[in-house]
Amino acid sequence: MAKLNGTAIPEKEKPEIIYVFDPLCGWCYGFSPVITRLKSEMKSNAVFLVLSGGMVREASPIGEIAGYIKNAYKVVEDTTGVKFGEKFLTDILEKGDAVFTSVPPAKALAVLRIHKPGECVEIAARLQKAIYHDGINVDDYVAYSEIAREFGMEPDDFLSQVNSEEIAEIVQNEFKMVAGLGVNGYPSVLLRKGKQTHVLSRGYKDFESLYKIVKESISH
Repeated sequence: MAKLNGTAIPEKEKPEIIYVFDPLCGWCYGFSPVITRLKSEMKSNAVFLVLSGGMVREASPIGEIAGYIKNAYKVVEDTTGVKFGEKFLTDILEKGDAVFTSVPPAKALAVLRIHKPGECVEIAARLQKAIYHDGINVDDYVAYSEIAREFGMEPDDFLSQVNSEEIAEIVQNEFKMVAGLGVNGYPSVLLRKGKQTHVLSRGYKDFESLYKIVKESISH
């Protein structure tokens, strides 16, 4: 049983921190260390859920927005301290012909979240590392299946589930749910206590700033 300010919190009554991200959101990639540390620090006081927002739903070549990304990624690096990998910058961004869509990694998250719900924050961070550091193609389900192995899931089981109608429906409903929560940008952090859900943070924040906001909100 968790404790907050010395008071025990039954597991079923823990508040829920909802991290809304998009696998292709560069600022979310920069935010990954922050939300991962927040979970590590507050996992005894709250449960964590990650939802995908569906930022890029139609598949198109990354070259169509490469100019924007080439400027934006440097700002993300300077602000957050994360690094975009050379393989992403040269093999994906420079060539410009790789498919760019949020749907495949959102499906990967959905499958792995069912498999390991308590590790969805770490799963989301690992998927973004694969895209923006390791430089995988965002529609490379075999690469995602190897990440599934890292989280204790058989790659074949992952591959059989990730392209199922059930997962496709889950992801589409997830996108609708995020819109219904009033989230229109990423990363966003929300708090659900009882039947009330509200936004705590929009956009990138450093750990100290976010931790203070979340801790105060949970305490009240």
